[in-house]
Amino acid sequence: MDLVIVGAGPGATGMLERLVASAPELLGDRDLAITLVDPHPPGAGRVWRADQSPLLLMNSMAEDVTMFPDETVLVDGPLAAGPALHEWADETGTPDVEGRSFVSRRVQSGYLSWVFDRVRSAAPPNVRIDVLTDRATRLEDRPDGRQTVHLESGTPITADVVVLALGHLDARPTGESARLAEYARANGLTYVPPAYTADLDLEAIHGDVLVRGLGLAFVDLVVLLTEGRGGEFLPDGTYRPSGREPRLHVGSGRGVPYHAKTGYRLVAGPPPFPKFFGPDQLDSLPDGPLEFRRDVWPLVAKEIGWGYYHELFTGHPDRTTQDWSTFAAAYAEVPWYSDARVELVAAAVPAEADRLDLDRLDRPFSGTHFADDDEVQNALRTYIKADVDRRNDQAFSADLGAFLALLSVYGQLPRVVGRLTGRSQVEELDAWWHGFFSFFASGPPAFRLDQLLALSRAGIVHFIGPDLRIEAADGRFRACSPAVPGTVEADALIEARLPRPTIVATADDLLRDLLATGRGVEEVVDGVSTGRLRTSRQYRVIDAAGDEHPRRFAIGWYTSSRGAAAFARPRTNAAPFRMADQVAREVLVALSVGDATAQR
Repeated sequence: MDLVIVGAGPGATGMLERLVASAPELLGDRDLAITLVDPHPPGAGRVWRADQSPLLLMNSMAEDVTMFPDETVLVDGPLAAGPALHEWADETGTPDVEGRSFVSRRVQSGYLSWVFDRVRSAAPPNVRIDVLTDRATRLEDRPDGRQTVHLESGTPITADVVVLALGHLDARPTGESARLAEYARANGLTYVPPAYTADLDLEAIHGDVLVRGLGLAFVDLVVLLTEGRGGEFLPDGTYRPSGREPRLHVGSGRGVPYHAKTGYRLVAGPPPFPKFFGPDQLDSLPDGPLEFRRDVWPLVAKEIGWGYYHELFTGHPDRTTQDWSTFAAAYAEVPWYSDARVELVAAAVPAEADRLDLDRLDRPFSGTHFADDDEVQNALRTYIKADVDRRNDQAFSADLGAFLALLSVYGQLPRVVGRLTGRSQVEELDAWWHGFFSFFASGPPAFRLDQLLALSRAGIVHFIGPDLRIEAADGRFRACSPAVPGTVEADALIEARLPRPTIVATADDLLRDLLATGRGVEEVVDGVSTGRLRTSRQYRVIDAAGDEHPRRFAIGWYTSSRGAAAFARPRTNAAPFRMADQVAREVLVALSVGDATAQR
């Protein structure tokens, strides 16, 4: 039997680990040849490849990164223990890696490559694993039920089962991005559409530049355009420019960067999750189409509050007026959106700074108006400094309790995605919820925000304000915030974010061919396109006629399953591991069924 996996990055590697684990049970002693096709290094793939700037770091601490499911992960296949990133570094003598360090992507590349080699060496004798450094461009069904995988090199290969594990995808500009790109071409301007930052050509970026986005892509962009151009951050908190930096005028919807990662551990330990956002609560939601903000978010918010207040009451009881058991019993009885919940918290938590206000967290400058530009710069610097201080002060470890609750929520969301309306999936789940989760839980190390403050004081970074608006007029780009008087003009505009999922505008040749031939189709829910490749609950690719392909699977952020992360925090029953186990076992069953059919 022949299995072809298109992609060899962390997502493919995680699934391969689960395949190898379950192969003895589901294949027995039958021979299986697995071929992974990827132009980038196996294990690391494109995003985590070693040949990128050493200045680019992971945004997770080394102790929070593992590729191996542990005993907390609820899977059907057998578990095979393996080290987390910091444990691997200790075992292999990799220098300067501690549990709470933020290592370079080059170090992570080494870990992922090692994991891939370990998984391959762990395969049973009847399972052979090979890698082709090539790019798959087209799939073709054969009359005998097998598939032909066409390669960029011109030499096709044959497969009984194909799995598409393509990771983050590039996209051709569409909509506003396409209009801005055309405007830039017509007026001799520079426009950089959404893309993976490490792959951008930034040589033409000089002078005044508008930047839309203040998330992780923005952090990478700033690093490459400052330290990457010879500037230096000094121990006294200042920045020494090289003279080659552009001046970055930055803004976004919220107008503020992602929250810094916490620099502490819980004082009291986490409560059991899930509490208010688990299988029982999700199964009891109404049968009809759901709206995320209306039907699901109140449960999510209550779960976040549960994690936050558990740590506050048990870890810092001197800042509360009730014991945890009393508060927890009352909290369990009140809806999130209720006067009773507000009154309960106000009575039990005297300091307003200790109360969880998710709306304020989400839009910190909502309703704020600034008198002038100086007031904006001062307000943003004060906000960022306060965030860094809070995320480094264990007195506020309740924020970490909320973070862990968010992780638990993410693990439960697959149970509800398919029940949401199309509009809610696109606008509320993919856009708002994913943005809020990233903003609160997936920010950079705190020292990156200290560096941002230094760049602001040095005049390299200039904050525009919240609710950023971009206009193309009079041969230039303009930016403004309704909260601040005035506009900023520049000859360059950078979109500091990854492209949204768009199977129609994908730059990937294989997916474009699937769509053109009807062998794959864009997911449409209630007449609303999600931009994703339509797949079944078993991760099978669905064609234009609505039929599931029995031997073609797809996983990743660009699919209906929305699986994004490939590695995860240890001991959290992480969703990526559960998904990888499920699809691996589905693939092995499909191989076995196909083999039995061929023998008959």
